[in-house]
Amino acid sequence: MSSADLNRVAVVSSAQTQLRESWSGVQHVDLIFAAVTDALRGTGLGISDVDVVIDCGSDVLDGRSISNCGFLGAMGAHHKEESRVEEDGLWGAAYAMNKIAAGEAKVALVVAYSKPSESDVRAYYTSITEPFYQRPVGLDQFAAAGLMANQYLSATGLDEDVLLDVAAYDWARAAANTWVQTPEAVDRAALSAAEIVAEPLRRPQIARPLDGAVAVLLAEEQVARRVCDRPVWLTGAGSAIDAHMFAERTPGRLDACAAAAATAYRRAGVTDPTSFDIAEVSADSAAGELMILEALGLAEQGKAYALYAESSPVSINPSGGALPADPIMATGLVRLSEAAFQLSGRVDRGNAGARSAVVHGSGGLAMQNHCVFTLEV
Repeated sequence: MSSADLNRVAVVSSAQTQLRESWSGVQHVDLIFAAVTDALRGTGLGISDVDVVIDCGSDVLDGRSISNCGFLGAMGAHHKEESRVEEDGLWGAAYAMNKIAAGEAKVALVVAYSKPSESDVRAYYTSITEPFYQRPVGLDQFAAAGLMANQYLSATGLDEDVLLDVAAYDWARAAANTWVQTPEAVDRAALSAAEIVAEPLRRPQIARPLDGAVAVLLAEEQVARRVCDRPVWLTGAGSAIDAHMFAERTPGRLDACAAAAATAYRRAGVTDPTSFDIAEVSADSAAGELMILEALGLAEQGKAYALYAESSPVSINPSGGALPADPIMATGLVRLSEAAFQLSGRVDRGNAGARSAVVHGSGGLAMQNHCVFTLEV
């Protein structure tokens, strides 16, 4: 099958719960059901119109094997084709996109969820660390993020203040995003006074795990044009994985992210990544966010900090990104949902009149895995 034979695929609707430190008294099924019903509402489509449901979560975080079996009813997947992707929801979106593009489905529902408030997040990340040399010495998500930050600063010659600027930028945008629960004030002064978790990173400079769920409805072109005034087209996607052994990765760079972006750009025919209007990315730390933007080709190494200026042609994380809100396993799909909302004009964030976006998701310890999408209207 050639690319000319593939169906066009669009985001026709999406919805998410508010992302909170703890959805106490609310179960996974409640969050999932709320996101799914809101995603279908107003589209003219019912759950019977959905050909395939793809859900993304973590048995380890949920605390039980094959945990999705308990959530099928809430997802509307009962007696329906359903697949589980044990990875961030953006990989689930890639799966759904390929099924629709190949003609195996017309409508797909992608669901991702997380309740890290009920889990030991550090134990989760430690469990995926290389077990013989790195796990015994205590390598976890904090230590890895600190090491990467030091590597990046050393490679670029930048000062630690740049990382404070990135975090302050993201937290300010998250505070204006009603879908993210934030403390009353996390300004630059509060960031500077926060506890250092992994030198040189302070707690608000590392992704904050939150509870929540997100659902994205994808459809082929005929359906998309019938149910949606402004479909957001998925034009390219790519993914890649770096070395499991943290020490084997290139210091100060994210090679797998660059490889994933190159695949997505090739499929979308993108020759100038700096032409995107919006970038929604999933970073595990402030330094990681700069490294992602550079791997995506939006800036040269050591120059991504300039993208946070008001004059920047690319709007970076209008939603606030992953530092203030990281619903593990759902973070990348939230980025896709946010970008689709912004491009379709359903929320007033990002560049006014934006027509294109690049979306990024990551997974594994210290962002070992990367998935990249390109979008346009």
